[in-house]
Amino acid sequence: MNFELLFQLLLNGLIVGTLYGVVAMCFVLIYKSTQIVNFAQGEFLLIGAWVCYAFLVEMHMPFWLGFIFTLLFMMAFGVVLQMIVLRPMIGEPIISVIMVTIGLSIFFQAATKWIFGATTATYPQVFETRSVNLLGMQIETAYIMSFVISLFIMAGFYWFFKYSKLGLAMRATAFDQQVAQSLGISVKTVFAMSWAISALVSGVAGIVIGMVNGVSSGLSVIGIKVFPAVILGGLDSIVGAIVGGVIIGLLENSAEFVDGQYLHWGNLFSIAPFYVLIIILCIKPYGLFGTKDIERI
Repeated sequence: MNFELLFQLLLNGLIVGTLYGVVAMCFVLIYKSTQIVNFAQGEFLLIGAWVCYAFLVEMHMPFWLGFIFTLLFMMAFGVVLQMIVLRPMIGEPIISVIMVTIGLSIFFQAATKWIFGATTATYPQVFETRSVNLLGMQIETAYIMSFVISLFIMAGFYWFFKYSKLGLAMRATAFDQQVAQSLGISVKTVFAMSWAISALVSGVAGIVIGMVNGVSSGLSVIGIKVFPAVILGGLDSIVGAIVGGVIIGLLENSAEFVDGQYLHWGNLFSIAPFYVLIIILCIKPYGLFGTKDIERI
């Protein structure tokens, strides 16, 4: 057994898994505050990656300035999207709102192809060294940056929901919207901020992945790949999203090792998370950390 390759893949899986966990938290954030599963989450990554690329290549901004402007754009994008498209859907059946997010996904895919083209674009060189040697293995500098940023975002989410006034308002709204409104909490503001934060964090993930793999319409597939992590951890659990993301990241790379060394199927890397998704739904329908919905008749 090639232990060096296995360790390399597991380390990559841990780093990518933390990024998956961050994107999964965006799913959970929107679901907890609005009870909506956002199937356009992958397109948020794609838009963030393309907007940052435009700032860097078309406007010739330094990376740090383009990065900041992209985050500001994504926050504004999330707020405007919620106000114009999703706020009028308040009170409508959940399935109708979910279909709207699917429609947004298709629309954003078409719009980005129309504006930026369908070919893969490469980011300009951001770091002086493309990879660094860690324990004898070459790790992409962008992945190390993503790992640090992911940990920072996770810590920020913890502080935000535990100590900030808006975070506590979001938790109250997630628990019961009518009670939160009766206590003076603006549910509309909570909804807008949840979409803004989700778009911002997704934009960060899109930039990091775009720096490593380039930017193309295929980047939005990350949203579907992360969905098993959301279900695995629990659709309403922030901690579950982190744990689920790490598990899926490790599982993907472990499957790649087994497939490459022994099975030679060629696609186990892509389908392994969805096998786990089916198994988890059969055993624990609410995920590892999800809240059981108990109804009494």
